[in-house]
Amino acid sequence: MKKTSRRDFLKLAGATGAGLLACGAGSALANEGLQVNNEELGMLYDATKCVGCKACMSACKRVNSDYGSLSYEKAKFDEDGLWDAPSDLSGSTRTLIKLFKESEKRWSYVKYSCMHCQKPSCVSVCPVSAMTKEKISGIVDYNKNTCIGCRYCQIACPYNIPKFQWEKAVPQIVKCDLCKATNLREKGITACAETCPAGAIKFGKRKDLLEEAHQRLKDAPDKYVAHVYGEHEGGGTNHLYLASMPFNKLGLPEIKPEAPAEFSEKIQHTIYKGFIAPVALYSTLCFIAVKNMKKHQGHDDDHKKGDK
Repeated sequence: MKKTSRRDFLKLAGATGAGLLACGAGSALANEGLQVNNEELGMLYDATKCVGCKACMSACKRVNSDYGSLSYEKAKFDEDGLWDAPSDLSGSTRTLIKLFKESEKRWSYVKYSCMHCQKPSCVSVCPVSAMTKEKISGIVDYNKNTCIGCRYCQIACPYNIPKFQWEKAVPQIVKCDLCKATNLREKGITACAETCPAGAIKFGKRKDLLEEAHQRLKDAPDKYVAHVYGEHEGGGTNHLYLASMPFNKLGLPEIKPEAPAEFSEKIQHTIYKGFIAPVALYSTLCFIAVKNMKKHQGHDDDHKKGDK
């Protein structure tokens, strides 16, 4: 009986994987055909209008503190804890305003919060669907009761948005959800957009926000960088930006138009769909083990006959 070598096993495993990919190709191609939905909700942040008052940060935490388990962050210089002064997005901060300065005459504020991607990587990689994207509103939401704390969403997000509450006994992932369970439900608008005194944050449908953004670029071309950040980046986002400084100098990453989530979805919808790959692998190993066991039994029977 021929011995099963490692080369034979790799050939068999490769053939199995190829077959699985072929079977799941239809699902992968279906995902490639997904189109951008401009009817989804989003926000347009105009950095040229922002005055850095941080009213949006305050409103976000005030409105969502109980629902999102957010706490105030004391600055190092503030021994009395009079101000909430986060230095970055964290397990207690969903929205952040930062100042970027090139020179005395060239500077800009920028707002950080969830981008609510058209094809969110965090949703794609979450193994238990704790991260979801609503079909109608487009809100990328998080369910703390489903989450297992793997933090794959943190690694997958190209904008480095989701944060984990390391300091809490019962932690969760923290990110903007467009005030879905709070201000949006009660007033039909996000707390940050409602509060902004300078009109730097506009809330609405993506199609209307894009129309407004392009109109501003047309009306004042010398005022802005000639690009709407988020229109195409990573497959498109529902959180859009206008600015007078290059976006990469405001801490916003340069991302290709292709959605990173498409690659992970191809893997999940082909090799790992229905747990096919692990089952196929273990079936292959079982087949080899049984085959080798029968071979050894045959050798034992031959030895017994020889002894007689």
